[in-house]
Amino acid sequence: MPTPWEYFSMNLSDATWTEIRDLETNLAVVPVGSTEQHGPHAPLGTDVLTAEAVADAGLERVDHDVVRAPAIPVGIAEEHRQFPGTMWVSSGTFRDYVREAIESLAHHGFDRVVIVNGHGGNVDALREVGATITRTGDAYAVPFTWFEAVGDHSAEMGHGGPLETALLRHCEPDLVREDRIDEARAGGAERWGEWVSHVNLAYDSAEFTDNGVVGDPKAGDNERGEELLELAADALARLLEAVAERDVSRPEGR
Repeated sequence: MPTPWEYFSMNLSDATWTEIRDLETNLAVVPVGSTEQHGPHAPLGTDVLTAEAVADAGLERVDHDVVRAPAIPVGIAEEHRQFPGTMWVSSGTFRDYVREAIESLAHHGFDRVVIVNGHGGNVDALREVGATITRTGDAYAVPFTWFEAVGDHSAEMGHGGPLETALLRHCEPDLVREDRIDEARAGGAERWGEWVSHVNLAYDSAEFTDNGVVGDPKAGDNERGEELLELAADALARLLEAVAERDVSRPEGR
């Protein structure tokens, strides 16, 4: 048995095909995010950057060799279409793209896959993708959304708010426009949408936030970002261990 420091992750983009051929593992991680507005203070690539940061930190904690695929940078984000720079694809296109990308990994033997997600708009589609791939037997795939795995902090998840700003301040501090934090707070909303009888009446973020922010970015400092990364990375490592060891055979009909 190798000692823990002999385990490693291999970045698919940096590897040669011969190195991938010789790698003895069936476990892969696919970061998925979005390219969309995150207020006046945070970059359009926030969801990609945070997904990659959590993925890489989680891989450092796992006792298995893992292939780390390139991030998928465009997701289901039409709800931000009024804000320049936002990109999106339809849910059908997104599901097909993610599924086929994972199937290409499975073709080379990497048939246990954890999708590390950084965008709320992708959540439902990724769960469906995981179910489809698993039920067809092409691979076993499960989605992991980092801001759902940070304990009590999850209740404060907004958009360009305290959690995302905190993680950016910790992982990519140069990309946070600190001189625009007050502007972000002033034009933001307290919650996502306009709710009546447990129904969100709004479809687009521009309906309820002037500048795209939901939540208070000032409440997300570097120290909080460090804690968020630790919590999310530890949770991801536990999930990767479980996926690596799980019996993924499908139940027979009753």
